[in-house]
Amino acid sequence: MASVRENTLMWYLFRGPIYLYRWHLGWILGHRCLLLTHIGRRTGLRRRTVLEIVEYRPKGPEVVVVNGFGRESDWVRNIQAKGGEEVTVGLQHFRASHRFLEEHEAVEVMRHYERRNRFIAPVVRRGLSWILGWEYHGSDADRCRLVRQLPLIAFRPI
Repeated sequence: MASVRENTLMWYLFRGPIYLYRWHLGWILGHRCLLLTHIGRRTGLRRRTVLEIVEYRPKGPEVVVVNGFGRESDWVRNIQAKGGEEVTVGLQHFRASHRFLEEHEAVEVMRHYERRNRFIAPVVRRGLSWILGWEYHGSDADRCRLVRQLPLIAFRPI
């Protein structure tokens, strides 16, 4: 599985959208990204991570993200250990609870995500292949393998 080392160009590129939220310009990203604020499990410090939304459900609202770096990502371990996360989507900000999607629901979310983004499907597949460490073709078998490797997590207001 791919990783991004701290203080590299890719790390700064991924961290860039945090500044949009910090400057109150997160609305520019609409329902494509969210800002997750969470508490470090060891340090107790507030941490921020911007994640791509793979499905936005207005009722609730509930937002679903895929964790591109697996269950051992710091932010996933932090929300599991501490809870108390906050989510900002566009102009909405709320204290949130989270849940890990079951495999069948996660596969359906990814199927819909790929259908909505069919015009950029080659780019999506290439990016997922890089993250996963194996060639992702978008088949049902690939989606099942993907959601076993990368958890999909839903956030909704408390």
